[in-house]
Amino acid sequence: MIYSASQFTFKAPEAISRARRVLIKPSAHFAAGYPVTTSRDMITRIIKGIRWISDADIIILDGTPGGEPVKPVFQSLGYDFPRVLTLDVKDSTWVEVDNPLPKPFIVPTFWIPNIILSSDYLISVTPLKVVKGQGHFTIANLMSLLPIVKYGGGKDGWKNLHAMGLDKVLADLYFTLPFDMGIVEARQKFITDEDPLHGTAEDVGKIYMGKPFDVDLEISETMGIKADYLENIKLGRQEIEI
Repeated sequence: MIYSASQFTFKAPEAISRARRVLIKPSAHFAAGYPVTTSRDMITRIIKGIRWISDADIIILDGTPGGEPVKPVFQSLGYDFPRVLTLDVKDSTWVEVDNPLPKPFIVPTFWIPNIILSSDYLISVTPLKVVKGQGHFTIANLMSLLPIVKYGGGKDGWKNLHAMGLDKVLADLYFTLPFDMGIVEARQKFITDEDPLHGTAEDVGKIYMGKPFDVDLEISETMGIKADYLENIKLGRQEIEI
């Protein structure tokens, strides 16, 4: 689950060999390089690992907090990979999906891009970020898959969801939109407050990879980074087991 960043090679799990479509969700909200966004190098390594065992369609999907087109952001970040389709969340066909929790924390249904439902393997890959004292890892990275036309824009994007309590929203989103794999590009830890483009970076030199909840929990516990949504997910998992 934990690798040295300098020696990291993405070894695709066997399930990808059976996939017809693999979707990669980077953190690519802004036209700023790593550690603000997922690096081109990391995406390249993931694509290379997929291609080693599969000829599946590969899709990169993300959106911006303000609703601006994401394609110029992809271009500035160098996301110009051969035989890879880049898509903008705002251009998606939306499908309302029920939260499977018997008692949702706050959101009973989510509107999500239809392309996610037609993908066979889902990967969330993000830098290691601490935003306003809270860890933003692979599960928090899924927020920008949601349409701001339905959930509001605002300074932080998705203002209606922020107002509900992000720790509860992210827990509901985790159960409603289960990703197969999470990867945190922790060559550095990026710490920011109000301005998402500026902050301080500390060297870490690691890559975390595994199931999204396991990855996020491992980082939170070993690095002492608070991530309130994880406690809610623990409660939800207990509820499902009962």
